Amino acid sequence: MIDEETPVLDNHLHLDPDNHRGIDAVRDFARVGGTHLLVVNKPSWHLGVEAETGEDFREVFERTIEVVDEADEELEGRAWPVLGVHPGLVSRLVDERGFTPEDARDLMRAGIDAAAEYVESGDALALKSGRPHYEVDDAVWEASNAVMRHAFERGADLECAVQLHAEASEEMTEVAEWAEDAGLSRHKVVKHYAGGRLEGPIPSVMCDKGRLETAVERGEPFLMETDYIDDPDRPGAVLGPKTVPRRVAWLLENGHAEAVRNAHVETPDLVYGIDTEGTL
Repeated sequence: MIDEETPVLDNHLHLDPDNHRGIDAVRDFARVGGTHLLVVNKPSWHLGVEAETGEDFREVFERTIEVVDEADEELEGRAWPVLGVHPGLVSRLVDERGFTPEDARDLMRAGIDAAAEYVESGDALALKSGRPHYEVDDAVWEASNAVMRHAFERGADLECAVQLHAEASEEMTEVAEWAEDAGLSRHKVVKHYAGGRLEGPIPSVMCDKGRLETAVERGEPFLMETDYIDDPDRPGAVLGPKTVPRRVAWLLENGHAEAVRNAHVETPDLVYGIDTEGTL
């Protein structure tokens, strides 16, 4: 059972009010005790945007901000947008649209710059970047790392966190060092879709019980997420919107109140500077 004074944050999910459940998914989350959301924009091409310039990403970012405003109305706490460029775009640009890796890099960095403007104005909380989680050739890998390092530079400029979509790994110390080289503290770098153990960035742990048990045992800062994608063709993917609250209840039933506070109060403050208790 979740106490009504316990914040419950899903650190990474997507909402698609135009093509699938949208706010209904938020209502499901809130109904079982969820209080706070970080809503990440969907990949641009999933919303029909085939960007040619950085400005073209604004349609995606502004629709995300709109749905976050709607989500706020349904939550005891609040929701925040996380905006950026999905790293898988590099393959779409190079393999399907004829871009060179260098031109793809430049377009994606321009998209990050556009997202950064929303963070600077206070309309978004953090940036999203990363690199492909699948095998690519050396030129695409180099371009992707350049995009990610640019996101770290912008995060440092704005003193905001950067969420990463990247390969499965328990060791990303080098990536955290790149952030520090850019002037961004490693605790402001978050690896989304993480396991319970990760060296380098803060892990945003996918909410299956095994990964959570590992994170609890480790005792280091961590976040919890579903990566719910709100896709009509994959209605349950990746995890449903009720999952984080249900896992919080499970952790509390098993005596892990300290870990719940770590993931839903202390780490959100450390990474994003947000007060999940004060916003309830």
